[in-house]
Amino acid sequence: AGPLLAKLFRGIMRRVNTELSNYLKRCVEGNRHFNLAVGIKPGTLSNGLKYSLATGNWGDQKKAASSTAGVSQVLNRYTFASTLSHLRRTNTPIGRDGKLAKPRQLHNTHWGLVCPAETPEGQACGLVKNLSLMCYVSVGSPSEPLIEFMINRGMEVVEEYEPLRYPHATKIFVNGTWVGVHQDPKHLVGQV
Repeated sequence: AGPLLAKLFRGIMRRVNTELSNYLKRCVEGNRHFNLAVGIKPGTLSNGLKYSLATGNWGDQKKAASSTAGVSQVLNRYTFASTLSHLRRTNTPIGRDGKLAKPRQLHNTHWGLVCPAETPEGQACGLVKNLSLMCYVSVGSPSEPLIEFMINRGMEVVEEYEPLRYPHATKIFVNGTWVGVHQDPKHLVGQV
């Protein structure tokens, strides 16, 4: 959300600067006194941010055709359960009118992460998915302390691993990256 808001803020401030420079040119050409309070409209920034957050059309209000639609949504507050469901919803950003089946199907990597049953009917079927009940999204953290912890528990680093010497070693992945192998995975899991 930070980069999107930064881009929106940059666009609105660019428009404020353009309006201010046009006002300054008119004052110079008309031989009038320049007043900064008149040159900067007080509601331009707040109205631009409110418009984008309320409608979900991310970009300039006057250039609605070029703005990205559906970036933000109004949170559903009918019941507590509907609020939780709305917060755990994912949206595949492709057109609803397409009849392609592949984007609507669950992928093997979704196992345990995405609910296979909860999806709306109609055009959005399979494009709007919900996180499963026990799915937990963690905050990113550095992997170095965990790798050091595993090395101290007998993990062999992948750079030093010889497949011919230990053909049945279990691979260890940290944040999706293969970092090493271990000879006794049950013992390692017990220590972790």
